[in-house]
Amino acid sequence: MTVSKAWDWNKETGSVWLNPSEESFYIAQRWKEKGYKTILDFGCGLGRHSVFFARSGFTVSAFDLSITGVNHLKQWVANDGLHIDTSVADMLELPYPNQSFDAIFAYHVISHTDSSGIKKIINEISRVLKSDGELYMTLCSKETWSYRDAGYPKLDDNTVTKTDEGPEKGIPHFYVNLDDILSLLSKFTIESIRHIDDCYFSGRKQNSKHYFITARK
Repeated sequence: MTVSKAWDWNKETGSVWLNPSEESFYIAQRWKEKGYKTILDFGCGLGRHSVFFARSGFTVSAFDLSITGVNHLKQWVANDGLHIDTSVADMLELPYPNQSFDAIFAYHVISHTDSSGIKKIINEISRVLKSDGELYMTLCSKETWSYRDAGYPKLDDNTVTKTDEGPEKGIPHFYVNLDDILSLLSKFTIESIRHIDDCYFSGRKQNSKHYFITARK
């Protein structure tokens, strides 16, 4: 199992990482309607979703392996007068008791491991999620260019390591197809799986495909 490695946020200056994703607006409304209160922002980065969910009235806990990211969130929270429980932690070993959260939001983060690590992460999610709690997560698709065409070195059949200069250099990325997801989440009730291609952004054509998954424990 590969050792977890944090993003180098000093090499990422894009404003996208400070704004909540469009999916988070729908998820916040869904979880309000379900009566969920406690949310874990799983791999919070700089804190864009933690702050969004806290502003939306949820009780939020957030962790990330990056000290820079967590410190950025702490300062953001202080400036906004919010309360968010923050931790520097590895997603392979979560610092929370069993059944701590009504819901878990894991956006573009769980893929930063290998085939052995992903199984441990899913087990940790199941451990800290309450019964009938909900998981919203994304996973990298095997149809995307970075797995299929980029020529990155492979750690195993599902995992490559990015070698480009930038915040993800040296970080493993785990990729799936639909059957992989069904196997990984066999102990969950899957509500929906969408396969999305972000085919144009940053002013040019792209091939960046992800699965967007809603599942219930």
